[in-house]
Order: sequence, then C-alpha cells, then structure tokens
Amino acid sequence: MKARHKRFMWIAIGLSIIAVAVTLVLRAFNSNLVFFFTPSEVAEQKAPKDRTFRLGGLVTAGSLARTSDGLTVKFDVTDIAKTIPVTYTGILPDLFKEGKGVVAQGKIGADGVFKASEVLAKHDENYMPPEAAEALKKAGHPIEGKVFAGQKPVVTQASSNAKP
Repeated sequence: MKARHKRFMWIAIGLSIIAVAVTLVLRAFNSNLVFFFTPSEVAEQKAPKDRTFRLGGLVTAGSLARTSDGLTVKFDVTDIAKTIPVTYTGILPDLFKEGKGVVAQGKIGADGVFKASEVLAKHDENYMPPEAAEALKKAGHPIEGKVFAGQKPVVTQASSNAKP
C-alpha cells in the first residue's frame, strides 16, 4: 500500500470516529432536552404526547387535594387563560403553595391530566420562573406590581429603578 493510501485510510478512520462521537453526543443531548410549555399551549395540543416536558404557571387557589395514600397530590396549573390538572406522587417542595409559581416536569396522559415526575417551586418570595412570567404576560395578565392569590408582587429591575 502506498503512503498516500495509508494517509487517506487514517483520515477516513479519524473522520468516521468523529462522526460517531458527534452522533452520540447529539442523541444524548436530544434525549435530555426538556421543553417548557404553558397550560394554554398544552390545551392547544402544542406539547408532545410521548415526551417529557415542563409545564409552568401558577397553582390554582383551592385546587390542591391529597389522596388517601398521603403521597399523591392533585392540583391545577394555570396561566390565567387555561388550566391543566396535574397529579404528582412524591414529596412536594417546602415552598409549594396555592397561588404560587410552579414548574412541573412530566408527561400528559391520554385523559388530559399531566402526570408530573418532578415539581419545582419558586425559590424565594419574589421569584417566578421567567417562562411562567412570560406566559402570564402573553395571556394578557400583567404581573408587575400585581399580586396573585397568595403571592407577593414581582419586582423587576426596571420597576425598582423607576423614579417616582
């Protein structure tokens, strides 16, 4: 075999290895990619039926109910325009409350109930997930300076720098 053929063979092998590595990385990235959807988008069937995604909004006041097993919780998540029922089996975060911002990760069932595998609550009294705040703004519900049921006002940098 000529030196030129050997060099070409090593280059081809190297490119093949790189292509396989890139394919594996992209597949791993795609399988771990979790998209965020609002209750309105889920109601409009924009969310995937067979993949895990995140549902974010506010926990509807008066919707929290525990089953007899003590671990399963049912509640509704709303973006003011639409409401999606959610079930979760596990221990809820300490900051989880009705009227507060929440992001739940899971899948939508055939019955239209979101089956959460993980529930994330806001981390301090002035925080709302950015996606949930944006969804509420799009739904026509201004959040700045307003208080939802049981929630303290959201303070943004623009509002805190405003002159009286």
